[in-house]
Amino acid sequence: MTVERREKSRNIGALRNLWPFLRPHKNLAIGWLFFLGISSGSSLLLPVALRHIIDKGFLASNLATINGTFLALFGLAVVLALATAARYFFIALLGERSLAALRSALYRHVIHLDVGFYESTRVGELTSRLGTDTELVQTLVGSGISVALRSTVMLIGSAAAMAWTSPRLAGLTALVIPAVMLPILIFGRRVQKLSRHSQDRLADAAAVANETLNAAQTVKAYAREPIESRRYANAIALALATARRRIGMRSMLTAAVIVLIFGAITLVLWAGARDVIAGELAPGVLTQFVVYAIFAAGSVAGLSEVWGDVLQAAGAMERIGELFAEKATIATPDAPDPLPQPVTGALRFDQVEFRYPSRPDVAALSGFDLQIAPGETVALVGPSGAGKSTVFSLLLRFHDPVAGSIRFDGVELRALALPELRGAIALVPQETVIFGGSAADNIRFGREDASDEEVREAARLAEADGFIQALPEGYDAMLGERGVRLSGGQKQRVAIARAILRDAPLLLLDEATSALDAQSEAAIQHALERLEKGRTTLVIAHRLATVQRADRIVVMDGGRIVAQGTHEALLREGGLYAELARLQFVA
Repeated sequence: MTVERREKSRNIGALRNLWPFLRPHKNLAIGWLFFLGISSGSSLLLPVALRHIIDKGFLASNLATINGTFLALFGLAVVLALATAARYFFIALLGERSLAALRSALYRHVIHLDVGFYESTRVGELTSRLGTDTELVQTLVGSGISVALRSTVMLIGSAAAMAWTSPRLAGLTALVIPAVMLPILIFGRRVQKLSRHSQDRLADAAAVANETLNAAQTVKAYAREPIESRRYANAIALALATARRRIGMRSMLTAAVIVLIFGAITLVLWAGARDVIAGELAPGVLTQFVVYAIFAAGSVAGLSEVWGDVLQAAGAMERIGELFAEKATIATPDAPDPLPQPVTGALRFDQVEFRYPSRPDVAALSGFDLQIAPGETVALVGPSGAGKSTVFSLLLRFHDPVAGSIRFDGVELRALALPELRGAIALVPQETVIFGGSAADNIRFGREDASDEEVREAARLAEADGFIQALPEGYDAMLGERGVRLSGGQKQRVAIARAILRDAPLLLLDEATSALDAQSEAAIQHALERLEKGRTTLVIAHRLATVQRADRIVVMDGGRIVAQGTHEALLREGGLYAELARLQFVA
């Protein structure tokens, strides 16, 4: 989503991307067009009634004609009112339904993008596009399009009626049309550009707020509330400055159009008034022409107003289109290979090399060779930056190696369907993510179709049942956004319960007991031992109890394996592991 690409894509054509979301609701569009025709036709008949009242009623002093015409005028108003209400109902519902489809499709697309996309994109900007940008599109569909099309129909109808009423005065009016359209073309492009910039600045502000509010405890711990408030205020000030320029340009556009339109009407009416005095034009005809001219002027003014909404929606749709244009680099192949059944969890890393896109000059893994037998528990140890977490990322296919291969039960990871690969893995991360739902929902995140009893059993095995039952609503208790009602250790036990519930053949533990006290850790170690039976387990470990439980310890440094063996054997060998044990484990 580069600046260069944004500059190139800035045009009204971005609104074509709306068509797939409008097409399924064509019946609503047909109903809207039908009642639009009735309401516009009713409006265009009003001036004819006025002409009839003046020429046939007032000037002829015919009371019966006046009574009949006013009765017809009231009936016309009733038809206009009902048609307008129906027109609004159909177009508003069309806007809501198309917006819901757009938001669902956009979210579905974004959530399927790979981890690399999220590493380079701020979540606040994504929520801005899902929220603010789609609302601008809804405003266009739900009301802007209706106003624009009604104004267009009324403008064409009024122009035709003016030519029918008085060809001479209509010819004079046609001469000033180019002067009216010129400012729309000149100012319109600048309004569109500023609309896009305004949305970008609002997204920046949303990203700042999202980042800060998600780290509220850290902000408060460092007493940065005033600093973060200023940072957000500065982002809002930039958005406001851009919006001010956009509003100023749109105001100038509106003013120019109104002056030119009513200047033209005044000129034409002056010529018509002279014809009435000279006896060349009936008063009713001039009145009819005046009303049609007002309709036409109002339609042009309406078009100039809604043009700003069109430009804003086009800018928003550009930004949405950029998200739809993003493609996942990690995806399921067209013809995936199945995993052999039953899945045993055998792993083989063969000369794997990987470099993060943000650090292409540094190899996170280099010449990495490792074979893990089904049911084996292997602990990865090493200093920070050794590549331990990278091994997990590659196994989950958050990234693909730049060289070498990784095989799961003999099948290359790239050949597997992502849902099947990740469905065979249970992950317990070091930093547990808790969602805003209930305790049961958070555990059921491991397996959506699990029964209540299975959820409780997983919690019991993870030593989480006690503190969950102690909550006021038990398993139905809402845990709050990011699990604010739980301690760090309690969050980790919920994550372990998820892994237990998932019952996957490959288990990845990223220092799963780091936030537990000694008593809880002892209980969790027993739960993990039960969980690891019959499963291949890969553990990123720092604690002595976790390391000693492993069948094999793999020592990593600088993206390479420097030693392998049991705890006792590696201690006897000395080297990096013995130093880590001295500094971390024994201490």
